[in-house]
Amino acid sequence: MSQSPRLPVSTLAVESYRAFKQVNDTLAESPLGSQLIDLIFLRVSQINGCAYCVDLHARDLVRQGEDMQRLNSLVTWQEVDFYSPRERAALAWAESLTHLPERGAPEALFRALKEHFSDKEIADLTVAVALMNAWNRLGVGMHLPVKRAELAKG
Repeated sequence: MSQSPRLPVSTLAVESYRAFKQVNDTLAESPLGSQLIDLIFLRVSQINGCAYCVDLHARDLVRQGEDMQRLNSLVTWQEVDFYSPRERAALAWAESLTHLPERGAPEALFRALKEHFSDKEIADLTVAVALMNAWNRLGVGMHLPVKRAELAKG
């Protein structure tokens, strides 16, 4: 894999890139909390195969104290009981919107969200999923590189 992107989108599409970052910043203030948002960002990035975003959000979750077994099992979240009903509803919604042509946005998933989230949180969650899908298209399309990090010993 290349260690440099195809194009430096952040410097070529400055205003658009800045707008994406502003949406990201508003989500940081969401009542959803950064851990759930990063969990959603990671799952969407796994589905889309964005190596840069998978690495980024997995490391963000580790910094926030996320359990490694939950992190490793995120791709199989439906098969394990490591995730709360609230997280499961959010993950199902995120997967549905990420696989939009195949799955749509079923009413049953929306009703499940309503059991665990306020209308504001559902709106923020939906924006987060849309944003991550957009970021993934930039990451995959431009081949954003993942740099090997020093692993913490201990």
